[in-house]
Amino acid sequence: MRVELLEHTPDPEHLVALAAKLCYSNADIDELLQRVTAEQTTAFIHKLLKMEHLSPFEHINFTFGIEGISRAASHQLVRHRIASYSQQSQRYVTYQNLECVVPPSISSAGLSSRFSEAMEYLQGLYREFIESGIPAEDARFVLPNACATKIIVTMNARELMHFFRLRCCNRAQWEIRAMAVEMLVCVKAVAVNIFANSGPACVDGNCPEGEMSCGKPWKKDGTSYYGNREDKTGKFHCF
Repeated sequence: MRVELLEHTPDPEHLVALAAKLCYSNADIDELLQRVTAEQTTAFIHKLLKMEHLSPFEHINFTFGIEGISRAASHQLVRHRIASYSQQSQRYVTYQNLECVVPPSISSAGLSSRFSEAMEYLQGLYREFIESGIPAEDARFVLPNACATKIIVTMNARELMHFFRLRCCNRAQWEIRAMAVEMLVCVKAVAVNIFANSGPACVDGNCPEGEMSCGKPWKKDGTSYYGNREDKTGKFHCF
């Protein structure tokens, strides 16, 4: 999996502070541009988050390039409707060698070879259909959810906070959770005050999962944080 922040609104925190300040001031925009300092921006961001005055965060956008996630994960991702998506099409792209995502549970169960056999069979059937003149839009019907895909995603900050609240949760499916954590790492690097407390619901309140709770709350000091990033060795670590 590869997650990269491609673009974002320049100086996102200043813009949020400017938009919010406008709501509470009779000054014009030029005056506000001169008056809102970096220190005031930080303080105002924290105040807005505490007040849950979130509409100013809709003015800033973040665009991600994501590769190597499965179609199963992308189907979950596009359910977040306040976003823009451009995904590699299985209708117009003909695949010579399909990349597939293997769930860790299958590897742990010692069934990787069985999974590979199934993927190879489906890929062979797909190629046979293509070589027989069947359009790619029809040949794709035999492709599995395991097929890797590429997608570009744009979300505003308010929607990202909501996205992280749901998808960084330990109850989220493992693949989209890993992707969400990587996205959170990306945005924290450019808007640390806005996303300082972003993550699953338990980061700043009670778990909404009730009896389904994992019982492992995200602590602000980083301990017992279950949504840690996975490094190249496959082990998780805090960020």
